[in-house]
Amino acid sequence: MTTETTDTHKDVEVQELERVTIRFAGDSGDGMQLTGSQFTRTAAVFGNDISTLPDFPAEIRAPAGSLPGVSGFQLSFSSSEIYTPGDEPDVLVAMNPAALRTNVGELPAGGALIVNSDAFTPNNLKKAGYEGNPLQDGSLKKYNVFEVPIGTLNTRALEGLDMTSKQIDLTKNFFALGLMFWLYERSMEPTLRWIQDKFGAKPVIAEANMRALKAGYAFGETTEMFHTTYRVAPAKLAPGTYRNITGNEATALGFVVAAKKAGRDLVYGSYPITPASDILHQLATYKNFGVKTFQAEDEIAAIGSAIGASYGGALGMTASSGPGIALKSEAMNLAVMVELPLIVIDVQRAGPSTGM
Repeated sequence: MTTETTDTHKDVEVQELERVTIRFAGDSGDGMQLTGSQFTRTAAVFGNDISTLPDFPAEIRAPAGSLPGVSGFQLSFSSSEIYTPGDEPDVLVAMNPAALRTNVGELPAGGALIVNSDAFTPNNLKKAGYEGNPLQDGSLKKYNVFEVPIGTLNTRALEGLDMTSKQIDLTKNFFALGLMFWLYERSMEPTLRWIQDKFGAKPVIAEANMRALKAGYAFGETTEMFHTTYRVAPAKLAPGTYRNITGNEATALGFVVAAKKAGRDLVYGSYPITPASDILHQLATYKNFGVKTFQAEDEIAAIGSAIGASYGGALGMTASSGPGIALKSEAMNLAVMVELPLIVIDVQRAGPSTGM
């Protein structure tokens, strides 16, 4: 463990760690999946071994601030080879009371808890089922709590931009990301390049997201709140070309290879549903391999198209999540009865009606 002095004349202790697990949690509209994926990309570029676990709400955009609407993204990055995203987070970033309530039980005593204190309003506390404010009643004393007014600071950083208050609020996830980049000594450059590529046609949106990211990083540098930053060295992996890839992307690549090996055309019929939609997005980019994708109007039409493709001699595939599998059940029975080969992917999304 060493102590360094930054150019802001603040003594910051640097602690070397082998592995860190972070969980970002917030409302389904807070961009937690994007935040987590961007930190993951940066950790991969740095050379860490990584493993992730996105957590999507079972509801279709539940009311803002409610418990069922909480979305999360857990990632673990390490200086050695790892195989799981971790059992419990070392750090929990909670963007609102509902995110805190649904996730804090898995944070071990002594863990770091970073909260967006601006979101702890009486209305949001009520939606999350809190009778009082947990930031004030002592119920979080076993954690290292850092209250950051993310909403206020982010709005201040975006002053002068021609944006609505709602548009400004949508960028606060990048403020949180910037703060975590500073805390774990990560470069902002990969994410800044991603923002420019993603929003290049919308200069105001690109500028807003870059400002938010830099503001979060600068807050970490200048605030007296944090006295330690953390360093996780690159992993000693075998030489070669590595790729940061999700399970859905790997599944899509596997389907293309399977179709080629089978000598069959791949026909994929799907209805958009989180978290299975990424397979459709990925396969749609492989037209050069003869892949045909069809975005259907509903789950039943999607599986019907796959069965029809199978009847015509192609490799018929479809996918869904949670309740969509229930909707496909009658057509699956049809494929069984007429003995037509059919591949059905269930990208599981837990929920009260369909479970796992």
